[in-house]
Amino acid sequence: MPKNILSRARYRAVTRQRKLAVAGVAALGTAAIALSAVPGNADTVTTGSPAAAAQVAKVATQDAALSGVKGTVTDRAAAQSVKLDAIAAQQKTADQAAAKQRTDAAAKQAAADAAARKAAQERAAKQAAGRSEQRPQMQTVAAKTYANNLDGWIRQSLDIMHAKGIPGSYNGLYRNIMRESSGNPMAINNWDINAINGVPSKGLLQVIQPTFNTYHVPGTSWNIYDPVANITAACNYAAHRYGSMDNVNSAY
Repeated sequence: MPKNILSRARYRAVTRQRKLAVAGVAALGTAAIALSAVPGNADTVTTGSPAAAAQVAKVATQDAALSGVKGTVTDRAAAQSVKLDAIAAQQKTADQAAAKQRTDAAAKQAAADAAARKAAQERAAKQAAGRSEQRPQMQTVAAKTYANNLDGWIRQSLDIMHAKGIPGSYNGLYRNIMRESSGNPMAINNWDINAINGVPSKGLLQVIQPTFNTYHVPGTSWNIYDPVANITAACNYAAHRYGSMDNVNSAY
């Protein structure tokens, strides 16, 4: 009877040892617990029997071996866990560095965009300021007015003549106007050779129509009786024929 009991115990111990080698850490723990209970089953062995003592010693040896295996597996699992923790820490550091790089790049781009917008606004402000500085000058020229009398007509004619490069002075114009028409813009000569030929002299400087049409100054009226148009056309003709109205001292 004791021999059969020992055989069954030995069979169960070997079977459990094989299962521990295949199952891994979880099975090893279970097997260790199971094997530790073997001495309880051996209580039925007769006290002092040599076979029972040897079986108990063998079971103790197996328990020690299983404890060593369990410790080794546990140590390996702990080492693997430490390794995984280190990899996770490295990945976390890399992710943080990448996130910081993206944040820095975004901040740099935002700063560049802001600088570009500021530069564009400054250029637009300078251009607007330049236009505002030029505008009053243009308005001053456009807003210049002249008296509606002989003095105003002469001065306006002189400004146009100077812009067109036609020579002449205030005194030269005034002197010839007074001799030709006494300052009457509607004056007309109906008795000289031009009148006899059907083209009487007209206006402040007594210009005939063909001469007025030929030497008309752009920007002035085409009406020969218009004071400014009459003066500028006559001075243009005198500049081509005599060099300047200032050089005319008689009928021309």
